[in-house]
Amino acid sequence: MKTKIVVFFLFLNAVLFAQTKVGGKVVDELNEPIAFANVIFKNSKEGVITDENGNFYFESKENYSVLVVSYIGFEKKEISLKPGLNTGLKIQLKSGTELKEVVIYTGKTSKKNNPAIDILRKIWERRRKNGLKMFKQYEYDKYEKVEFDLNTIDSAFMNSKVFKGMEFIFDQIDTSSISGKTYLPIFINETLSEVYGDNEDKKYKEITKANKNSGFGSGDGVNTFIKDLYAEFDIYDNYLKFFDKDFVSPLSRTGINVYNYVLNDSMFIDNKWCYNIVYYPRRKNELTFKGDFWVNDTTFAIKKINLEASKSANINWVKEIYIEQEYDVVNDSVFLLTRDYMMSDFSFSKKEESKGVYGKRTTLARNHKFDIKKDNKFYKEEVNFYDNSVFNKSDEYWAENRFEELNKNEAGIYKMLDTLKDVPRFKRIYNLASILGSGYIEIPKLKLDYGPIFSTFGYNDVEGMRLRAGGRTYFGPNDTWRIQGYGAYGFKDNKFKYGISGKWMVDKKNRIILSAGNRRDVEQIGVSLTTSNDVLGRSFASSSLFSSGSNNKLTSVNLTTLGFEIEPVKNITFQTNFSYRTLESASNEFSLDYYTDDTHTTTESEVKQSEINLVAEFTPGRRTVGYGVERLEVDNNYARIFLSYSQGLKGVLNSDFDYQKLQFYYRQPVLIGGFGRLFSTLEIGKTFGEVPLGLMGVIPGNQSWFVIENTYNLLDYYDFVADEYASLHFEHHFNGRLFSRIPYLRKLNLREIVGIKGVYGRVSGENVALNASGLPYVAPEDIYWEYHAGVGNIFKVLRIDFAWRGSYLEMPDARKFAIRASFGFYF
Repeated sequence: MKTKIVVFFLFLNAVLFAQTKVGGKVVDELNEPIAFANVIFKNSKEGVITDENGNFYFESKENYSVLVVSYIGFEKKEISLKPGLNTGLKIQLKSGTELKEVVIYTGKTSKKNNPAIDILRKIWERRRKNGLKMFKQYEYDKYEKVEFDLNTIDSAFMNSKVFKGMEFIFDQIDTSSISGKTYLPIFINETLSEVYGDNEDKKYKEITKANKNSGFGSGDGVNTFIKDLYAEFDIYDNYLKFFDKDFVSPLSRTGINVYNYVLNDSMFIDNKWCYNIVYYPRRKNELTFKGDFWVNDTTFAIKKINLEASKSANINWVKEIYIEQEYDVVNDSVFLLTRDYMMSDFSFSKKEESKGVYGKRTTLARNHKFDIKKDNKFYKEEVNFYDNSVFNKSDEYWAENRFEELNKNEAGIYKMLDTLKDVPRFKRIYNLASILGSGYIEIPKLKLDYGPIFSTFGYNDVEGMRLRAGGRTYFGPNDTWRIQGYGAYGFKDNKFKYGISGKWMVDKKNRIILSAGNRRDVEQIGVSLTTSNDVLGRSFASSSLFSSGSNNKLTSVNLTTLGFEIEPVKNITFQTNFSYRTLESASNEFSLDYYTDDTHTTTESEVKQSEINLVAEFTPGRRTVGYGVERLEVDNNYARIFLSYSQGLKGVLNSDFDYQKLQFYYRQPVLIGGFGRLFSTLEIGKTFGEVPLGLMGVIPGNQSWFVIENTYNLLDYYDFVADEYASLHFEHHFNGRLFSRIPYLRKLNLREIVGIKGVYGRVSGENVALNASGLPYVAPEDIYWEYHAGVGNIFKVLRIDFAWRGSYLEMPDARKFAIRASFGFYF
């Protein structure tokens, strides 16, 4: 009796909440999978394309009884469906026998006499005349929803001891309409904003009106991660950036070199005659998509498009990327993007059964207005500060203003998290994840963070084993002030070291920040040509735990700074700092001595120096998280222009030297078509006046076993010094473009890196005469250069570089070859 009741309610549920779900595999007469076949509900526009292995899954909120499967060169087949769920289907297609007036494309399609490519060329011609680009100015309202879900939830997962006492969270389980996998929503972020753009002046501004956030975390780590999902893209661009990788757009001018295109169908959509074009990759392991799009026959504007990243694409930790875009017709000829949906499946493995996390982003646009001119002041006044009212809108406000209602499971996330926060087991799991992500241990009662924990242990030739403990104030990611400090002890030199600093943002709108700090420590100076007054900064080179050769050229530093910083326009920063430092050798085997008289008979071992520093910095394209006195950067793929002027103040606080120093730094990442990204770095500097070794520009060497940016792999510390220099680095990342063409290697998803570095420098005769350290003042007047080649993405986490010296081969103890490595989790 109980069984009959259960069956009755299951049937009733299927009737009341009608839904058709289908999944399976399409094969040919030899049972070989048919990739990129069309699978669609009969008499509908709802369907998908099979993946590389012939698999498919999709669902509809409507009831359908027939499934139509087709592929060019095969007979179309119709499959009868039962109500509700239809999975595990195996659909076999037969080769076509009577095909009239149809061009058959199998495998690689021709680039000539292909009607699909003829249409594609029309899209290229009109791509700057469609959508928002048709207007001088535009503005619209925007709603964005980002959600994270645990996926592939099964009974074994739900019965895990990890979830003991938290079983109620599984009440929120749902099934993906794209993959057919079960998932559990765990995080949601909603944003309402106003968007303004000026195509004539190339201006863009987005003003956040409301933001709501809840989930398994809302701190810096989570926000940084989801920023990658926020990345805007234009489907008409040649390359689409996702997770720091540049995918070739199917609408790209270079698309015919990496995609096959097939004209598949044509029909009226919203009273507009449209062509349907199917596309799929020509080769595996490249950053490409498969899918189809509908394009209008007169404007050649996209009406609808879907993109699914190739499962063999050279990208880590992302098993799947799926995108859908829909365009509405305005004024009979204008096609505007009104709905943008993106889903990513993050997982350690690309196996179908592996568990992971869905990242979903839904963006809706409405209330478009055009050709309303805004003055330059409007765009310059960037919203650059934390507005508490934006993040505290009522539930009633959201119910009234969000563009579409949350479904039952999305709405349940807020309630579920309120309950979870009181579960001790959840608190322990969350705290562990937070520690590993941020490097700090939170102490909420004291409003403090302990750490960073990864700096606790160190070693070098002067201090021996070194232990360090530190912390920072932390009320939240948008703190307007922060104090942080540390203490350290070396067991060989038996000395205590410390550092303390404080920052206070006194003006949120212009980000006016006052800072001060003091540090007494042992440091390897001269590991960067472009200097800074970071009080708590400590270079990697200061620890010889993983270094080669001697590590005894360390300096005892006592640094005090007072600083002022302002950011009147977003990503344009001006700073001024006053600093006082004393420098002396921390080792008996290394000297910073200099002569204090013209007869070169009297020496001094300690440098005392007061300095005022003026800095201007421009970082176009930089994306940050948070509005507090300290912010996190999302990635480093932005240009940086840095200009610094320093004035030595002799006599101020018994300062020893009077000099002027100019420094210029320029770093530019450039996308080179489909061949990866080139990083170029230029550094130029000159010191006017007499300075000793401690204040000299040291050409940065690298005695570690690791890849360190802007250093020279085959130089030791203090091999070269200069009071004027010019350094130029080029490093190109092919991102697997070359290895993907080589059989057997392509499956490893390795990535190629090549680079070359060079530096020119001089030392004035006055500074050479000032030197009493015993170290030869050698400058690379004949240009020192080296080059390297590397393989990245080994086991997804390892990069190995091989470096060769190109000049100064006859220097004593010159290293001519080196191997360097680095570890990291990169997409």
